[in-house]
Amino acid sequence: MKKRDIIIIGIQPWDIEIGSNCKNIALGFSEKNRVLFVNMPLDRKSALFNRNVSSVKKRLEVVNGKQNGLIQISESMWTLYPDCIMESINSLPDGKIYDYFNFINSKRFIRSIKKAITKLDFKDIILFNDSSMFIGYYFPELLSPALSIYYIRDNLVNNPYWRKHGVRMEPMLIKKYDMVLTNSEYYREYAAKYSDKSFMVGQGCDIKAFDEEIIKISSELNNIRRPIIGYIGHLTSRRLDIELIHYLALQNPNMSFVLIGKEDIVFQQSLLHQLKNVYFLGEKPENTIPSYLKGFDIAINPQIVNLATIGNYPRKVDEYLAMGKPVICMDTLAMKYFDGYAYLAKDKEEFNEYLILALEVNNETISDKRKEFAKSHSWEKCISIIEKRIAEVLVQKQTI
Repeated sequence: MKKRDIIIIGIQPWDIEIGSNCKNIALGFSEKNRVLFVNMPLDRKSALFNRNVSSVKKRLEVVNGKQNGLIQISESMWTLYPDCIMESINSLPDGKIYDYFNFINSKRFIRSIKKAITKLDFKDIILFNDSSMFIGYYFPELLSPALSIYYIRDNLVNNPYWRKHGVRMEPMLIKKYDMVLTNSEYYREYAAKYSDKSFMVGQGCDIKAFDEEIIKISSELNNIRRPIIGYIGHLTSRRLDIELIHYLALQNPNMSFVLIGKEDIVFQQSLLHQLKNVYFLGEKPENTIPSYLKGFDIAINPQIVNLATIGNYPRKVDEYLAMGKPVICMDTLAMKYFDGYAYLAKDKEEFNEYLILALEVNNETISDKRKEFAKSHSWEKCISIIEKRIAEVLVQKQTI
């Protein structure tokens, strides 16, 4: 796929402070194509009640004409902060009233995007929608792209905010779009119920950022006793098993459990904070994450097995493996993709057994195998698979 004009919309903005699949895909596309990465419009509630938040301030300045919302990122890529405000409508009852106001929001959004399209002279557009099942619902008819792609990387309808309207709307959206791409087989099977052009394209990882030979261990780990068992990511009780972490820490008082990431209220109030061998280091800048990961003896992903996690492909697992670390995860459908390279535990007792085993049998040969496996999941290879699927469906669509 070369010299195409691609518009990307998604639920994660360009100025997000954590890793983003959508941003990585956009950057990959931009190497051979022109890309416009469109941020979600500011919503009315945020405009009224979060005016002092820096990201909201920035968007309000664009809306008020004090700042240009179209920003060039590279020679072939731009990001757009829309000059419109969406009404906050999620509290409306599901059905016709919601659909009416959602359509109005979509038209406002499209008007802002079309200004950028005209300025950049984008033509014969490919639309890539990362999980925006509400405002993105009307884009195929309002934008008239040459190809519309819906990307699924999370079970959003399990979240109360998305569930209210998403249970009804996402299947209808999938039927409407030309094709669906997913990062796990579980999500592909879900999408295939509504579209025969649903493809699993895997996950990408920034392998170069996790080259352990050029990374130094963070000094913050110097005074923490080894072995260090570590987790990096959002510490949310919706996805992580606090009881499992508590059990592991009690069973292994000689091990240090280091948790890096922002805590939700349940984690903040948990008994983990009373354990001497559990360390909360807080949220870290993305570019420093490899230095912490290098200091781990074992990396873990202690997920709760539920509807939010069973099909989820955490990009952190590839990052752990890219540095050759032993990895222990709870056994989910998505994690079976890593069988043979990560330890997949069925319960807390087996998870604990794998902690002991992983320390005993780890060696350079095994570590190198993990690194090689992670390299097969580079963003370059993932983008190549995505582009191949897009090309196939474009040809099919043009011959119909």
